[in-house]
Amino acid sequence: MEEVFIEVNVPQGTSAKEVKCRLGSKDIELHVKGREIFKGKLFGTTVSDEATWTLEDKCLIHIVLMKTNREAGNCWSSLLEGEYCANAWVQDQMQRKLTLERFQRENPGFDFSGAEISGNFAGGGPDFSSLQNNSFRGGH
Repeated sequence: MEEVFIEVNVPQGTSAKEVKCRLGSKDIELHVKGREIFKGKLFGTTVSDEATWTLEDKCLIHIVLMKTNREAGNCWSSLLEGEYCANAWVQDQMQRKLTLERFQRENPGFDFSGAEISGNFAGGGPDFSSLQNNSFRGGH
């Protein structure tokens, strides 16, 4: 719900000096060895001073972006506007996971780790906030 994780395979032996990564609140840019890997406007907004990138084993770049909108309904369908879109199955799985994370936060005493979700989960799932007693209670 809070972060966007990006992994980019780069040529073996890449050094950190050969990586130029600009992480803005609305855009991102990555160049490796002078070659543009991607550049563009992010699907959503992020907290730029909380974004990080690391180079692992001189062949894999990890980028972590912190979303400004951390609601379950804010499931990015792509990294950049119109580019690197998740296919329908992956998008469905991401929305299911975010909905379960939301339920876990709203109901800290319950374990949703093995739960399956179906029905209305797109956009973060159903909104129970209008109910008088919006917590789940066992044994009733």
